[in-house]
Amino acid sequence: MRHYVILISLLVLLLGLTVWITSLDWIKEGVYRPFAWGDIANCTKAHLEMVVIAELIAIAIGVPLGILVTRPVFRKLTTPIIGGANVGQSIPSLAVIAIMAPILGFGLQSAIVALVIYGLLPVLRNSYTGISNIDPAIVEAARGMGMSRRQIARKIELPLALPVIMTGIRVSTVITVGTAELAVLVGGAGLGRITLAGVYTMQPLTILQGAAPTAALAIILGFILARVEGGMTSRGLKVKAEMA
Repeated sequence: MRHYVILISLLVLLLGLTVWITSLDWIKEGVYRPFAWGDIANCTKAHLEMVVIAELIAIAIGVPLGILVTRPVFRKLTTPIIGGANVGQSIPSLAVIAIMAPILGFGLQSAIVALVIYGLLPVLRNSYTGISNIDPAIVEAARGMGMSRRQIARKIELPLALPVIMTGIRVSTVITVGTAELAVLVGGAGLGRITLAGVYTMQPLTILQGAAPTAALAIILGFILARVEGGMTSRGLKVKAEMA
């Protein structure tokens, strides 16, 4: 309960700050005017689109790949695949985005590829961990009942691993929301446009006008995915977690 109170208080503070700055008519610090509501809405929409596209690609790659390396035939590929994804996230986000520009050119595609690289590890790692941590006795019991490998994967392993996979998706999404601020440097859109304008003009309020809604967006998406994650967790696992 306390966790939700803190999140809601922080969200109200960030949204209130955005409303206050956007409502200002002018400030006597050179020629400064805050971005209009239309700009905020368009940048937020573009930011959200980048995050959604990047996350869908990261999920489409990370979840099947994470499950694949848990199969006995592909276990030898676990270290190079997860290690490769780990290297991608260990590089600073600004460097990843900057590297994509000369390779793919300036534009949305460079930003999306960079965001996928940076957000892939949590999805891939949690998919692998979720399947690997399933009690082997459960799988053996299913096999003893005559279930095929495909049936075990679809009806046993995936449902049990789903909460862990969703945690990885939630973490990846929050990371991607923050990293997407830098996409403007390679021709992407989003709230980073406002934040970067504040940096160039050295206007703290403009920086906050871009950064505050970005943080609010991360909190909102994180909260929604946390609720989805809770809904996907079976009642038996919840009771077990409470007893532990």
